[in-house]
Amino acid sequence: MNNRQLTITATIIAKPEKRELVKQSLLNLIPPTLKEKGCLNYDLHQDNNNPDCFFFYENWATRELWLNHNASAHIAAHKKKTVDAIVEVRIKELTALP
Repeated sequence: MNNRQLTITATIIAKPEKRELVKQSLLNLIPPTLKEKGCLNYDLHQDNNNPDCFFFYENWATRELWLNHNASAHIAAHKKKTVDAIVEVRIKELTALP
């Protein structure tokens, strides 16, 4: 298992009519996530040219701790709340080069 720091980028595309619902749900993820073990940063952005597009830039101490985050109650609640509001989610796992 790789115990190196893991960088995550997550692109979330909301349905235009559900943009505010998705935005608020994503914002609500920030406080509990920042309290999670191994979360180094969890930064949410909104695209300046496409307001339906949101982007998380995250750093985690290890991949295992990020996987724990994905199994958390607040992520499950977010997915349930936005199941019909999101067009696409793209997640990339990245490791810095030495």
